[in-house]
Amino acid sequence: MIIETKGMTINLADAEWRKAGKSNATGHCVEVAFLENATVVRDSKNPSGQPLVFTGAEWDAFLDGAKKGEFERA
Repeated sequence: MIIETKGMTINLADAEWRKAGKSNATGHCVEVAFLENATVVRDSKNPSGQPLVFTGAEWDAFLDGAKKGEFERA
């Protein structure tokens, strides 16, 4: 699958999808692949669906926010 987004061409053919080691067997998790020009995230229940695409800066900002607890429920 090739995606055109954010001025980038993303080829998912060689993506090596990973999920958290703490994921369980229910299949309710997300998978991430780190590519040369982007980080892509998909729903493990729908692997052929359209993934979310993040630039390096966007992914770094997301991780920073997660580490700081910015996404915790109030």
